[in-house]
This record gives sequence, structure tokens and C-alpha cells, in this order.
Amino acid sequence: MFGPFRATLVDLGGLLWKRPWRMSKPQKYRLRKRMQLVDSNIDIIYQGLTKEGLSCKVIDNLKQNFPKEHEVLPKNKYTVFNKTAKNYRKGVHLVPKWTKKSLRENPEFF
Repeated sequence: MFGPFRATLVDLGGLLWKRPWRMSKPQKYRLRKRMQLVDSNIDIIYQGLTKEGLSCKVIDNLKQNFPKEHEVLPKNKYTVFNKTAKNYRKGVHLVPKWTKKSLRENPEFF
């Protein structure tokens, strides 16, 4: 019980930090709001550039090819492709730094 060989939480219960297998409703809500904010920022930057008569290939590409939040299926919104998972999908909240990345596009047929 005491001493150098005492049991720790990791020894007693496996992983100390467990992640839930699905996202909570507030997490999903915040994800949707972040995606909508990104969409509005792309629109604002694109409009500002066109108003000044300028263009940027990256912004033009995002405006034309990047799917908007309402166009993305819930399956692609909350999960990402993972070749090691059982159904080739895992929750987006299990991706490192998932709040900083745009994970809207997955491989076709997954």
C-alpha cells in the first residue's frame, strides 16, 4: 500500500485520462459555430479583396471549393476517416488540435 511499489491510478484502472467516444451536444454546438465563423471570415476577406480589385489564389480556392458548414453532412462534420478504426471513422474530438483544424473533407466513399 505504501512505499515505492504502491498501486497508482494507472495501475488500478488502465488509462488515467479517458476520452468519451462521442461528442457532447455543447461540443457539437461550438464546432458548428466555429465552422460558421470560418465561413463568414472567408466571405468577408473575399469581398474585401474583390472590392479593392485584388485577388488571392488561396482565398479564391477556399471560396469556390471549400464546403460551407450547412453543406457538410453530419457524418463528415463530427467524424473523420481513420484507417485503423473498426468502421474507418473516429470522432473528430479525438484528433489532436481538432479545434484549430478544418476537417470538412474526407476520402470519397467513407
